[in-house]
Amino acid sequence: MPTAMQQLKYPALDNYIGGEFVPSEGERLDVFSPLDGSVISTVPLSTRGDLDRAVKAAQAAFPKWSSQTVKDRVQVFFRYRRLLEEHIDELAALIQEENGKTFDEGKAEIMKAIELCEFAVSLPQLVGGEILEVSRGVECRVDRVPLGVVASICPFNFPSMVPHWTITNAIALGNTFLFKPSESVPLSAKRIAELLAEAGLPAGVFNVVHGGREIVEGICDHPDIKAVTFVGSTKVAKLVYARATSNFKRCLAMGGAKNHLMVFPDAEVEQSAINITGSSTGCAGQRCMAAATLIAVGEVDRVIERVCDVAKKTVPGQEMGAVISREAQQRIERYITEAEEAGAKVLVDGRGCVVKGKENGYYVGATVIDRVTPDMKIAREEVFGPVLAIIRASDADEALAIENASPYGNAAAVYTQDGGLAGYIAAKASAGMVGINIGVPVPREPFGFGGWNDSRFGHGDITGKSSIEFWTQSKKVTSRWNLSAYTGPIR
Repeated sequence: MPTAMQQLKYPALDNYIGGEFVPSEGERLDVFSPLDGSVISTVPLSTRGDLDRAVKAAQAAFPKWSSQTVKDRVQVFFRYRRLLEEHIDELAALIQEENGKTFDEGKAEIMKAIELCEFAVSLPQLVGGEILEVSRGVECRVDRVPLGVVASICPFNFPSMVPHWTITNAIALGNTFLFKPSESVPLSAKRIAELLAEAGLPAGVFNVVHGGREIVEGICDHPDIKAVTFVGSTKVAKLVYARATSNFKRCLAMGGAKNHLMVFPDAEVEQSAINITGSSTGCAGQRCMAAATLIAVGEVDRVIERVCDVAKKTVPGQEMGAVISREAQQRIERYITEAEEAGAKVLVDGRGCVVKGKENGYYVGATVIDRVTPDMKIAREEVFGPVLAIIRASDADEALAIENASPYGNAAAVYTQDGGLAGYIAAKASAGMVGINIGVPVPREPFGFGGWNDSRFGHGDITGKSSIEFWTQSKKVTSRWNLSAYTGPIR
């Protein structure tokens, strides 16, 4: 912990409950910047008492907020979108400081948050109730109704984008909201709260409770929280999904990934190499859509050689940011070492990376490892770092067999100029999101983000049109009118 004499770059953080920043009852944890290893703030490890106060504030705000029309509610996000644009450089720099990304990657996060706001403000055109005269004088109507208090548990790798996957739609649809950010990246949560308030969101509609495992379990257990989303590792996603659903609440838990990119001999060399390397090293490989494995089908050494060239020019501290912690740095390097000891060939080695002037930062250089076999640990487990493992395959069906054997199912990609082959891979790959000559196939709104298999637990996507059903429930009203009995004036 910092001493009393140390001056933190950012003020100590508090929870945000009922429109005010409120101290927690719990202990405090240091917040480190991955850029240089310095302590930049402290965050509370909140208690269940803190959580209960936030839920009560959200409950108190729900009747008035939910009674507004969706058209009135989305006005907040018109104003909030403008504030995100006005503060984009400040918010990007904050993400860079707490997460270790490059400034441009932080800016891209805010641009995605803006896109998610734009989808939210379109909701009045998407959630109009259905109505039909099912027989003479009998009318059926279906409306979408908010659930109540809902919660999102978010990871460290996207301090702004992932929270906005849920904040915008859940609130615009009439729910009140509890946000549990990662304790590693809590600074963006404060600015989100402040800007939502500035945009006119009423007190209690949005609340922030910081903390660790106790708060995650408390959210899953709390009887007054109606729905929960989670984004993080598959191991924890399974636990959250099981615990939340056992308490009879809705849950959508997004897990990890082991994404496979398949490259064929007819792939365009330069474009493919740049795209593959960017997929592997973007956000220092700390994203569930990152390229983890390159399946080299046939004679594609020209592409691999160019991938290595591009990887060597991806300089940590410049083109690539830091990883989240010293422990993450050491874990990633162990994967590389174990792969080498198992017989794989390290073509580009990112171990032992030091950035001048930031010697205490947490950096791993771009790494490319060839001659990996499917049974190796690095081929089976999520590394979550800028490491690309290459597995050799003789044809498309062998490549698909390798991809489909993975328990995960977020993304797959194929690099080829053959439309028939691309369509075959897209149809057969066991993944919820597929790219053709695109290594990070994240859909744009209104198409939803969501994987398959052990990358997602629960039904539907976390963004886009699919999320509307998650955040609301349907109310069906059937009416009968005796049309022949009406004797009043025609108006």
